Amino acid sequence: MGDDGKPAPRSVRLDHRQVRVLAHPLRLRLLGALRVKGPATATTLAELLNTNTGATSYHLRQLAEVGLVVEDPDRGTGRQRWWRAAHDLTSWETSDFDDDPDARAAIEWIQGDQVRLLAEHAEQWFATQHEWSPAWRDALGMGDVFMTIPPDRLKALEAELWQVLERYRHEADAEPAAPDAESVQIFLAAYPLLREMR
Repeated sequence: MGDDGKPAPRSVRLDHRQVRVLAHPLRLRLLGALRVKGPATATTLAELLNTNTGATSYHLRQLAEVGLVVEDPDRGTGRQRWWRAAHDLTSWETSDFDDDPDARAAIEWIQGDQVRLLAEHAEQWFATQHEWSPAWRDALGMGDVFMTIPPDRLKALEAELWQVLERYRHEADAEPAAPDAESVQIFLAAYPLLREMR
């Protein structure tokens, strides 16, 4: 339990089997939808993700087999099976999979999909930003910083930034949503400048 009496965030560090199962476009979207929207049935998820219920049920079972989603029996009625994400956060270190070429390929695919998702979200934002208020247009967007730093300092910086993000998320979860609150996704990424860019 945390200091406020709430359960600590549920997190998972992906193992080799989980990463291989998760490296599938629909499974990633299903897990993401359950984390963002909360518990749902396969039918609801299929409608949300514009796919069919059979495929959705199959891939939910695949995710359940490796412990990434679980049934929510308190919500089930009759034949309706409700599912929820088993964790709030997923983490890994790229080097976790150095000894497993299949898992390494899977994590590389997942990372590539995250970049594709970021680009898709950015394009959607650019296409619709004129519909948002000035306050939101000024608050949303991207920025970058260049620095020369050793890997241990970069890890420390990332850990500190994650602590800030977690603090804001816990505060948002603990209070009623403000009338002008919106769901946002914040990406944290660090990549080296390739030699030809230096």
